Amino acid sequence: MQSAVSAIYPLCMAQSLSYLLIHVIFSTKDRLPLLKEEIRPKLHAYLATVTRNAGCECYRVGGVADHIHLAILLSQTLAVAELVKELKISSSKWLKAQSPTLANFAWQSGYGVFSVGSSDLEVLKKYIDMQEEHHKTLTFQQEYRIFLEKYGVEYDERYVWD
Repeated sequence: MQSAVSAIYPLCMAQSLSYLLIHVIFSTKDRLPLLKEEIRPKLHAYLATVTRNAGCECYRVGGVADHIHLAILLSQTLAVAELVKELKISSSKWLKAQSPTLANFAWQSGYGVFSVGSSDLEVLKKYIDMQEEHHKTLTFQQEYRIFLEKYGVEYDERYVWD
């Protein structure tokens, strides 16, 4: 016997749909300026590949000597924490293999992630592209505080800069 619901929705497969555009930010441990200009393009390409291999879309990667920004369309099957963990672990190993000067490289323990509306994707990509310009007058900590305040994230200053 067919129920009223199955009569209206005949044996179709349910779809799980999502559009989770996120802005991910994390810094080097102690904000040390270890990401020299010559390594950054390779690192950015590496991070984009790791993101895509995790089933996500990477629209942009950028940053300066002490931190990274990513614009990512998150897969519906992946948690943000899992993705960031994979990005940081694999890129840390990759960076250590690139140069003896990076043998002790580490990322900060924490990270920031902020949801972005689809209509703001182009603005986010441009923001990431302009990192060198932004950081002529703004430190990582100043920039990060601006994002925390913009998105209404409560934080304890004592624990943000691990």
